[in-house]
Amino acid sequence: MKTLLLAVIALALVVIPLSPRYAAGASPKRAVAVSFAPVLNTPDFAGSFGGKIQLDPCRGVRPIEFIALPGTLFTVEGELEQNGVKVLRVTSSDYPYPSKTGLFVDARFVEMAGGDAKERRPHLPELAEIQKRLLAALGKPYVWGGNVKDGVPLVRTYYPQGDPLAGVDCSGLLYQATDGFTPRNTSTLIGYGEAVPVAGLSAEAIARKLKPLDLLVWNGHVMVVLDDESIIESRMGCGGKPSGVMITPRQELVRQIMKTRKPADSFPKGSAGAKSFVVRRWFPAGGR
Repeated sequence: MKTLLLAVIALALVVIPLSPRYAAGASPKRAVAVSFAPVLNTPDFAGSFGGKIQLDPCRGVRPIEFIALPGTLFTVEGELEQNGVKVLRVTSSDYPYPSKTGLFVDARFVEMAGGDAKERRPHLPELAEIQKRLLAALGKPYVWGGNVKDGVPLVRTYYPQGDPLAGVDCSGLLYQATDGFTPRNTSTLIGYGEAVPVAGLSAEAIARKLKPLDLLVWNGHVMVVLDDESIIESRMGCGGKPSGVMITPRQELVRQIMKTRKPADSFPKGSAGAKSFVVRRWFPAGGR
């Protein structure tokens, strides 16, 4: 009985630093990203960026959820100190995706804000500017959770031995090109904008229907139509396959996709989604 009691006390001591949500009626604390700020699904920033482990998505080492853009507003749910680093447990409307472990940010990447702090208001760039930014990422490596092609300066400052996160994942490629206007994860992108009817069409017919910035997407990967000839994407490239940001001719890439997936007009639920893809048109008509 004594051993069990000691174990319960020890567990309580572990979870206390995270602190509970604020009492009913109390105003939640807010914080604003003062720079690009990595948001992790673990409070262990020192372990993630200490240089002792490699952030390798192919091996399941995936602590990065996304990189918050400057001005991103967080609600602070609690705080703790781990390995000498003050960490905030946060939520943000910029990243409305569930995490079993929570979302965490190094307190040095943010500053506390008043109750009147406003949400970041992304401005959608012009078509030519988005295309320019997509092309500027060509050749950059695939980084799980990455959406800053040249990396995060403060990671280099505070964690000089760690991965600076210079690169993008598939949805991060689009996110950085649109100043965070588009959703950050493919789970939302599969229903973003309007459907382009493609069910039952050949690869050639689908390629002809595509317009710049259309998305070819399934729950797990997204590709962006760059122009009238090509599609750009960031591939994870596990098992020795090509990795990073690359361009492929439209028709060739659609043919590649259709070797394992069928075109659908809306993304199907359940196991059928593992064999399907959709085309979504989200950019304003006329190309702004």
